[in-house]
Amino acid sequence: MDGRPIPGVRTGDTVASLPGINTFAELLQLSLEDLQGAVGKLGEGEPAEGLKFLPPLDGRGEVWCAGVTYERSRGARMEESTEQSVYDKVYSADRPELFQKAPAWRVVVDGEPVGIRSDSGHDVPEPELAVVANSHGQIVGFTVCNDMSSRSIEGVNPLYVPQAKLFAGGCALASGIRPAWEVSDPKNLGIRLVIERDGAEVFSDTTSTAKLVRELQDLIDVLFLPNDFPDGVILATGTGIVPELDFALAEGDVITITIDEVGTLTNTVAVGREPFAFLATDNLEGIR
Repeated sequence: MDGRPIPGVRTGDTVASLPGINTFAELLQLSLEDLQGAVGKLGEGEPAEGLKFLPPLDGRGEVWCAGVTYERSRGARMEESTEQSVYDKVYSADRPELFQKAPAWRVVVDGEPVGIRSDSGHDVPEPELAVVANSHGQIVGFTVCNDMSSRSIEGVNPLYVPQAKLFAGGCALASGIRPAWEVSDPKNLGIRLVIERDGAEVFSDTTSTAKLVRELQDLIDVLFLPNDFPDGVILATGTGIVPELDFALAEGDVITITIDEVGTLTNTVAVGREPFAFLATDNLEGIR
């Protein structure tokens, strides 16, 4: 911890380094068994206060998303879309909807802003359990993802999904990974979303991963079938919370997502591309 970004293990108010592991990419290249052994061999710890926590992904790591995996998501997509049948069909299809969300360098973390497109007009957060898989396709942990989405753009035409989903500040992750062996039942976790505006709560809702129609390892298996992820991958597994059509995010809104046993993610909404120029600058300087 000499100014270089490195992975560590947080226990209470301290963070300890992992001897011989200098990046998340190196960590996620390990097998599940070796990774579990690595996090059990901690180096010297130091106070967490004052440290800058980055997204739990680097190198060639990527974030992907699964869509329409909850009944609520199917209903919301059908409400907003001019092509309703595609969402009804994918919900029950053998093949899940999977799409790339962001490379590691485009991901924002807890405490940083999340974005909405300046040409959208109707945007919502999507709170999701994110599965962390190593390069071998094994589930090694979980984190919290906010898959920001433009309802107005996707609603016009499902072919606009890339524009509705991939934009500056569109993907946020909690700063840590909860090891898979510490989560008793990932298909039975409570998820809560709270949105505040000018200090007042304007939306809140809860759901559970028990309502997720897909199996987590099945999603990972489909993702890995045609692809290599040499530095690991994080797959957000879809949302069971979508505000009604009369609600849209506004600049300055504070979004907090909490997933039982996994973590909390809080971000403030910014508009447009400019507030996220630091992602490219930090990456070039080797900070992120």
